[in-house]
Amino acid sequence: MTASKLCALRRTAQTIMLLLLLSLMAAAQDIATQADDYVKAKAKNNQFSGAVLVAKGGKVLLSKGYGMANYELDVANTPQTKFRLGSITKQFTALAIMQLQEKGLLSVDDPVTKYFPDYKIAEKVTIHHLLTHTSGIHNFTSDAEYMQMMTLNSPPEKTIARFKEKPLDFAPGEKWSYSNSGYILLGAIIEKVSGKSYETYLKENIFQPLNMVNTGYDHSEVIIKNRASGYQMGKNGMVNASYLDMSIPYSAGSLYSTVEDLYLWDRALYTEKLLKRTTLEKIFTPFKNDYGYGWAIEEQNGHKRISHNGGINGFSTQINRYVNDDACVIVLSNLASGLVGKITNDLGAIALGEKPVEAKARTEIKVDPKVYDSYVGQYELMPGLVITITKEEGHLFGQATGPGQGKFELFPETEKDYFLKVVDAQITFIKNDKGEVTQLVLHQGGGEMLGKRIK
Repeated sequence: MTASKLCALRRTAQTIMLLLLLSLMAAAQDIATQADDYVKAKAKNNQFSGAVLVAKGGKVLLSKGYGMANYELDVANTPQTKFRLGSITKQFTALAIMQLQEKGLLSVDDPVTKYFPDYKIAEKVTIHHLLTHTSGIHNFTSDAEYMQMMTLNSPPEKTIARFKEKPLDFAPGEKWSYSNSGYILLGAIIEKVSGKSYETYLKENIFQPLNMVNTGYDHSEVIIKNRASGYQMGKNGMVNASYLDMSIPYSAGSLYSTVEDLYLWDRALYTEKLLKRTTLEKIFTPFKNDYGYGWAIEEQNGHKRISHNGGINGFSTQINRYVNDDACVIVLSNLASGLVGKITNDLGAIALGEKPVEAKARTEIKVDPKVYDSYVGQYELMPGLVITITKEEGHLFGQATGPGQGKFELFPETEKDYFLKVVDAQITFIKNDKGEVTQLVLHQGGGEMLGKRIK
């Protein structure tokens, strides 16, 4: 081959590489534009306030804030804004437990009574059961009195005392039922085994090694730069969220972070910086209800998705990791709303080159408010999950138990079928042969949950 032909081949190869690079850059820009337009539309309608990060192939395609970190002072949200994470905290608690197991300081097969000898009711409960929500331990945030205790300081031992004497909801390992109580116990175990506070252990063994300098345990009284205020929707629009003493959520939901710090966390989970590969595989192994150790392991339109959401007074959060596609979506909101889950999943679809699932258009009709009287009451969908239906000034509202669950208005589609505007979900009320309302059905995410009237 002559030198001229060789040079021509090289120029052709360089041209092909340049065109390929430009094509990839254009695709990435297209994803960023679509994602940004999607979130801006939600923020414009006051359906979202927070920060978003979308990444693929190890590159951040979109990292941006929307709405306000503080609406009273007109402080905008940015990628550096710090949000309460709620139950995303659980994945850090789970990883800390597995670090201690790697060090030989505990085993997930250890019974809870090894660390709490007087907790006789839980003698057959193991750390594994706590991690996977299969312990049967009563979820204290579902109690009616929880709303009254939210403002009171409650160190772990005091919180544990609230549920320690209550019987198990089911035999350990028999069922799956989300339990914040179980993760409170895990935090206390971390402290007993490590000899350090939960806050200090995570800082020294997770946050500092990953340079997550904008992540930590949220204390209301401490001045934390760039911390967002939390909001929820009231009857007449956005209102300040109810106060919550951060000693209560503890290792089940006490952390704050930014979208950028959580992306450092995502990247580290592809490596062995914090745990061996075999241990990480254990964390991401689904057990009952597709739940692993602090993560849900599911599929989204054929793509493996490792995710978790969070809800705490004034904040809604979610992180989706599409591990076979090396894609990640992080959505942190300072507006308590069930819409964050859909936003995160839709952004995931955009990142994967797919179209978000469009919600069905629904039409509100006029219904005599007297009809609502028969619906007022409490409905249990599963142990620890109760929806309370109320009638206020001729409107129908619902509220689920648990921290961060604000009221949502129900809009009539028929006399028995109602839809939410804050999230794509519907509720159908069911009557028995006597015409009494005895059940409701919650339709959401393509699934259904039956709720039995208990009050």
